[in-house]
Amino acid sequence: MSAFRTSGPARAGQYAALLAYLVFLAFPFLWLVSTAFKPATELGSLHPTWIPEDPTLDNFRQAFDEQPLLRAAGNSLLAALTAALVAVVVATPMAYVLARHRSRLTGAATGWVVVSQAFPFVLLIIPLFLVLKNLHLVNSLAGLTLVYVVWSLPFALWMLTGYVRAVPAELEEAAAVDGAGRLRTLVSVTGPLLAPGLVATALFAFVTAWNEFFFALVLLKSPEKQTLPVVLTHFLGAEGAADLGPLAAAAFLATLPSLVVFAIVQRRITGGMLAGAVKS
Repeated sequence: MSAFRTSGPARAGQYAALLAYLVFLAFPFLWLVSTAFKPATELGSLHPTWIPEDPTLDNFRQAFDEQPLLRAAGNSLLAALTAALVAVVVATPMAYVLARHRSRLTGAATGWVVVSQAFPFVLLIIPLFLVLKNLHLVNSLAGLTLVYVVWSLPFALWMLTGYVRAVPAELEEAAAVDGAGRLRTLVSVTGPLLAPGLVATALFAFVTAWNEFFFALVLLKSPEKQTLPVVLTHFLGAEGAADLGPLAAAAFLATLPSLVVFAIVQRRITGGMLAGAVKS
């Protein structure tokens, strides 16, 4: 065990690197919050400050007056929540099969799931657009939700497979001895033990869909159907000049749900990833 112990200077260096990384990650958000509460005079100052000297809520009022943020947030909420629930429902039985019935075929399927996450959006948008056009789902929240389900499924499947493998197979064997079938075992025995993984996977899929921009920009054209990330771009002028105060205020409000969700489920998400990496 002593070989794995870290010396004092090395541990201090690790903590210093971690602190620097946290500062690097937190800087954009802290600057966003500061900008959201600054009046116009401070936003145009040649000597910007971290803390607003005269904090104001005018940027938030202007943001709501200029753009339909509540309607856009409702569209995002509907699409993200539906996509998360459907992705978990579809991925759960698939993950069970991949975890409990190992073969070359399931190994290849798992590898393809991981590789598919490396595909850039640009390669997928044209085929998706054509498919949705044939289904008459272009410019609809239903079509966008379907895209979010397909995009969330690979990660949800990989994550839930790790959780299923962490459940002892002996419990399912005992249920089979008592006469329970596969479906009954999955619902009554494995299901309750998978509850933390199901919640973490659903919330991760929700946050991914809530923050998604590219698919929503391409597939939704009607203003009343646009999601919150797309509406945020309306604070940019024709020549790229940003209405900085209202944009920062709206972006801050749009970021809060993601931060709250990750703060709640960060341990469960990490546990799911570690479970997926453990060889059972």
